[in-house]
This record gives sequence, structure tokens and C-alpha cells, in this order.
Amino acid sequence: MTDLDALIAAGAAQQSDALRAGDVTSRRLTEAVLGRIRAASSLNATVEVLEESALAAADAADAQIAAGSAGPLAGIPIAVKDDLDIAGRPTGWGSRATRPTPSVDSDYVAAVRAAGMVVVAKTTLPELAITGFTEPVATGITRNPHHPDHSCGGSSGGSAALVGAGAIGIASASDGAGSIRIPAASCGVVGFKPSHHHTPSGGGWHDLSTQGCVTPTLADTALFLDTIGQFDHSFVEALASEPTGLRIGLSTSAAAAAKAEKLDPRVRAELDRAAEALRAAGHSVIEVEIPYGLGAKALTARYLGGIATAAGTLDHPEQLEPRTRGIARLGKPFGPRAISWARRKGAEFGSSVHDQVGVDLFLTPVMSGPALPIGRFDRQGALGLVLAMNGFYPYTAQWNHAGAPAVSLPAGRTDDGLPLAIQLIARPEDDATLMSVAGQVERAWQ
Repeated sequence: MTDLDALIAAGAAQQSDALRAGDVTSRRLTEAVLGRIRAASSLNATVEVLEESALAAADAADAQIAAGSAGPLAGIPIAVKDDLDIAGRPTGWGSRATRPTPSVDSDYVAAVRAAGMVVVAKTTLPELAITGFTEPVATGITRNPHHPDHSCGGSSGGSAALVGAGAIGIASASDGAGSIRIPAASCGVVGFKPSHHHTPSGGGWHDLSTQGCVTPTLADTALFLDTIGQFDHSFVEALASEPTGLRIGLSTSAAAAAKAEKLDPRVRAELDRAAEALRAAGHSVIEVEIPYGLGAKALTARYLGGIATAAGTLDHPEQLEPRTRGIARLGKPFGPRAISWARRKGAEFGSSVHDQVGVDLFLTPVMSGPALPIGRFDRQGALGLVLAMNGFYPYTAQWNHAGAPAVSLPAGRTDDGLPLAIQLIARPEDDATLMSVAGQVERAWQ
């Protein structure tokens, strides 16, 4: 690996330092990232590579840096998930059912450009971002960079695959039911879902979804959220802090609609290892049960109702995959009154669950095991797919419903190289504490 390859894989924070020190130009860094993306083409992680506009943006960033007028992310290449509008380019949403080509950038992309970042590619996702795997008919299977026969997760699958492959140091990601954390866990990268309403272009699926990113380290995520988010604290400062004396509840409680899959003992071992690191940092870690009552389960109305709403905005809904049409039909009974009730229940759950259990944060799995083999859900119809996904991914969506911040941290690996991960969840709006504690685990494991 060349020094430039190492810099790309190291992430946005180290790239920022190198750009400002004059060790590399944005033009050279962007050319190298484009080369790394081409070299990773077997992953099928991109919908479109934007080479010409990316190089022009890199040149503009170099001029800003030279003039001393650039922010910390100016000149940093970023890949953008294909659920975000880029002016003049189609927004595919992993589907053959098209929308009009947008004439303006989404708020997220506008914020990225305002920060001087260089948009190099659009990344793959499952149709309408509804599954925890990225295998849509429209663009084909996106593969795990650590094991090509396994899933990269979803719905931010292409973004996580590129970052996990070391092809780019940051990529956009959105999370409506685990879509930042599941692919991050699958591909061995950091996936931080912030509290809702603080980053641009969120609010989908009746406010279940929020925008963020996937990165190699927490430092990259902290720098990004400080730059494009609207928070009342600094993530970079939070990451550097060393809180003590917090109560952390280790829980393997599963919020499954039917039956949760058995937790892989290798995931449990990583949870125990994280608990040891947290105790060493001065926290109390206790085993707890999370009460997933009716209030938590009301998220189903928002998820299925949100998919039905999204499907209704398409130019050609008849071109949706059959399972997508079936899931959209499942959501049609959830009208405005049901959605309003579900949103209230989500807020009540989020505002009370930590205090009800008597902890400051939860420590849980992200998934029931490492990334699944590709095609695991091929034989499932619409309802069967929803239940089967919930069985393997029963640890993420409830925190969207709660509006709470949650992070997937890479942990160990299986014998065949698949990443394992753990999840930390804080109270809504307590993102700073989440970043601080996650940083303590990350540093302990380095």
C-alpha cells in the first residue's frame, strides 16, 4: 500500500491534516480516490462516478486552501448515497421506477459542497432503502469488501462497502431503521446515527430517518457532524473527553415482531469485551432487559406507512420490484391518525426508556451475527421478508423510533474475516455523551 492509499483508508480527519499541511493536494487525493473506486469495481458499490465534476471541485478546493479561506473538510472526497439529489443527475433510490431528474442539490449535498468537499460518486442502495441488504434488481448485488459472498448490509450498502474497502475516507449514509449501523457493522466501519432533526435532508418515513455518514474512525464522523450538522456541542471536543461514573446497561433484548434469531456467541463475546473496556474507563456496566412494549413496537406504522408514502411519489410505481410493491401494500392501512399516534409513542419511548431501566447508555448488538450470505432472503415474500429481516436485525429500528443517537463500532473479526460490531445508544439529544463513551471504547481497542 502506498502512502496515498494509506491516507485514503485512514479517513477524512487525517486527510484534512495532510491537505492543510501541504503534504497532498485535493486534486491528487481525488485522483487517487477515483482510482481506488475503479479498482473496487467488483464490489458494485457505485451507481455513477462523477470524475469530471469531482476534479473541478478539487481544483477549486485547492485554490481555497492556498488562499487560507478553507474549512476543515475542504478538498476531502466524499461519496453520496443515491437517495440524495444532485442537480442534473438522476436520483435512483435503487429502483427502475423513476422520478424527475432534480434541478437543485438536496440540502445535504448543498451543505457538503458549501464545506468544500468533493463529491466523487453516487453509491448503491436497495430499492427505496427498505432492506438491510443491498441486492436490488435495478443495480445488482453490492458485495462485502471483506468477503464477496456476503452482504454489505443496507440500506447504505454501497457507502459502507467503499469505506470498508479503503476506497474512500467518508461516504454519506441515511438511517431509517438501522441503515447506517447495519452496513457499518457488516463492513467493519463506524456508523453513527445522530439524534434526529440536526442534519440536512432527514425526516423520511414519517421522521424515522436521519442523515449521517460512514467512516473509518470516530474522528472522521465527529469532524463531519461538526461541519454539516446543527448541534449545541462539538463532537470533536466530546470525542476527546473522558467521562467516568456512567451507568451502562448491557442488553441482548430483541425487539422482534415474531422471533429473533439466536445471538451469535461471537457477537456476545465482543459485547463482553466492550463491557470490560467501559469498566476500565470508570463506568458501571450491568446486564439489563430493555422493555419493548407497545410504544416501541408502534414503529411498524411509521416504517410500513413510510414505504407506502414513498412508493406513491414515483413516476412508474408499476416498475417496483414485486416485494417492494407488497411491502408498500402492507403500509397502506396506516393513515395519518395511526402515524400521529405512532410518532407520539416513539417520543414517549425515547424520553423514558433509559430512566426506566436506570442507565445512561445501552450497550447492545447491532445484528444477530456477522454479515449474512448474499441471497439469504431471496425466497421471502413481502411479509416474510419484513419478519425475517426483523428477526436478524432486531436491535436497531427502535432507536430511530425513539429519535435516539446510536453508534455501531467495529469490533473483532470472525475466522473467515467478517467484521463484528457492537452498538451504544444514548438518550435523545445526548449525542455528546455517546461520542465520548464510544471514543473510550475505540481507544481501548486500538
